Formats: sequence, C-alpha cells, structure tokens
Amino acid sequence: MSAVLTDRRIAPFPPHMGARGACARTATTTIALGLIGPGKVGRALLAQWADVAPRLRAQGVDVVLRGVMDRRRMWLGAARGSLDAVMSDFDAAPSPDVHRFGPHLVDEGRLQAVVIDCSGSDEVVDHYARWLSQGLHVVTPSKRAGSGPIERWHAIRNATRNGARFRHEASVGAGLPVIQTLRSQLDTGDDLLGVDGVLSGTLAWLFHRFDGSRPFSHLVREAHDLGYTEPDPRDDLSGLDVARKLVILAREAGHSIALDDVEVESLVPAHLREVPPDAFLAQIDALDAPMQARFDAARERGRALRYVASFDGRDARVGLAMPGPDDATSHGRLTDNLIRFRTRRYADNPLVVQGPGAGPEVTAAGVFGDVLAIAQYLGARL
Repeated sequence: MSAVLTDRRIAPFPPHMGARGACARTATTTIALGLIGPGKVGRALLAQWADVAPRLRAQGVDVVLRGVMDRRRMWLGAARGSLDAVMSDFDAAPSPDVHRFGPHLVDEGRLQAVVIDCSGSDEVVDHYARWLSQGLHVVTPSKRAGSGPIERWHAIRNATRNGARFRHEASVGAGLPVIQTLRSQLDTGDDLLGVDGVLSGTLAWLFHRFDGSRPFSHLVREAHDLGYTEPDPRDDLSGLDVARKLVILAREAGHSIALDDVEVESLVPAHLREVPPDAFLAQIDALDAPMQARFDAARERGRALRYVASFDGRDARVGLAMPGPDDATSHGRLTDNLIRFRTRRYADNPLVVQGPGAGPEVTAAGVFGDVLAIAQYLGARL
C-alpha cells in the first residue's frame, strides 16, 4: 500500500517573515484581485469567491475585485461580492493596457494585490517577474510559466525574493495539492528520486473508458462534447500538456529541465498534426486502428493501457504504458490524476496524490486555494 493524499487541501505552513510578510496579525486583511482571462476557469473562480465572500469578510479577509482583462477588453474598478454588474461592464470595456493593470490593483501602494492569470498566454507570463518585483503576488493555473523558457522561470523565482508570492498549484493537479506536497518534502530536507503517474484528467478519462467495445475516436468526441478536452483535442492527445506538468515538477525539485528534454509520445497521427481543428475532428477515425492495436496488445498481457509520465532525476518521458493489475495507475476513477513521488523518505513506498484532475470547478478551487494561502501569509486568520 502506498501513502495516499486525497483531494483534501493541506493547511499551509505559518507565514514566513519577510519584506511583505506578516509580523503581527491584523483585524482585516484587504486583498485586491486582478483577473486576466475570464474564461471557464476564471468565471468559476469569481463565482466561488462570490459564494464565500461574506464568510471571508467575517473572518477578516476583504477581497476586492479591481480588474478584469482579456486580449480585447479591460475593466478597472472595485467590486465586492456581486459580479453581474462587473461582467456586464466588462463586456463593454475598452481595449486592454497591461501596463495600467498592475498599478491600478495596488491603488498607489495602499493595497496588497494578487494577479490571477487564467489566460494561458505567454505574453502575460512575460510580465510576471516585473509584477513580482513590484510586490504584486501572482497566481496562475497556466503551465506556461513553470514549463516555458528556463531563463524566464529563473527570473520569476528570483523576483520573489522581496517577499511577493508566486503560486501555481493548479498548473499540475487542478485542485489537488501536488506542488504543495512536493515542496513540503523538499523544504523539510527530503530529496526527490523520481516522480511518475497519470497527470492528465482528460487522458485518464479516455483510457479508463477505452475497453475495446467502442472506437477510441468516439470517446474523444464524447470527451470533447463534455468539455473534458481542450477546444482542440490534439492539445491533450499530443502529450504536450502532460510533458509541461512533468517539467514543472522536475523544476520544483531543482532540475533545470526544458520541455525539449522530455521524450513525448503523441497520440495524433503525423498527417493530422498540422491540419485545422475542424479537419482533424472530421478525420479523427484515423486514431482508431492504432489505438485498438495498442489496447489489444495490453489485454493479451493482462495489463491496462494508460498514458503515463515519468522522471527519474535524469530521463523524462510521457507516453503510453501497460501497467500491471497491481499498479495503482491501472485503477483510479474517471478524471483522476495519480502522482507518485519517490523520495529518500518514501523510497520503497511512494507518496501518492490522487483525485479529480480536470474541469473548471476543481481548477478554480485550486487557484482560490492559492489566493487564500497568500492571504494567510499576509496575516489573515482562516
């Protein structure tokens, strides 16, 4: 049996002392939020915040929405709890100016501010280091920062030395405490020997459902209709999303690994990788024969077929694997992610984090948890 952490969030350590840390508790902690990318995850986050805003205020945390931005519009103002008017105003807002966004949030230095980036844009990530160096905290579910150019990653990390916080828990496990679990081991003196598991809720769902009775393409279409896949399913089937998550975990453990260092097995036939999304969906039946052959080969050996990521401290790979019936990745449920950490302390009995790893609601909850962790760091009693 492996040590297992479910999807219950772990209470963070007490706030660190620092330039922006809390030396003493205050009656009210006011945090200004700026949301970039109000799509499915962003709007789910705003709805979750609105639901609990009265309780948070009763606990001494006043969260104020002061900005919403996407690539076409930018709303700047101040709102507490009620979002209908904000989103109505946002739909008619003027063109964005990212250089005005951060200064408005902090209100000339009077407020602690958190930029929440749900855009998935590399252009926005390019601003992280500057925002952090100016004292703004940054929270994101995007994998772009943690798996992009290594120089930018180091710049982001170096910019947090003044006490501003960068948190990206939801970039790996949605609402699961994956990065937090790894960091708690490393920060207490443990060493990561390897990590592996199922890191995509979408691919987990597909391969748990794929039993040979229905063509694989039918399941992809169903997952697409249910909203489990990206708008272009190739973003999931290519394995690139999983590779990004693996890079993030390796970097958190101190490895200067790049995305190009990961061996990636794409499930998309070569002739369909560059065609428009509509053309891919129209020809998706091309996946069926090779996937059925892989499934039959696994079944003949009494094994399952899963899309697995692995990093042993040197080599990184993501692709199809055939775990045996005693392997935890053969089981799981629906969109479950299952991440196994093998460390010096957990060398023979890996530490496992398992739970739902896909969907805007759980991803938004992961982002919200990061915001609340920053609130605690700033002195809030939660």
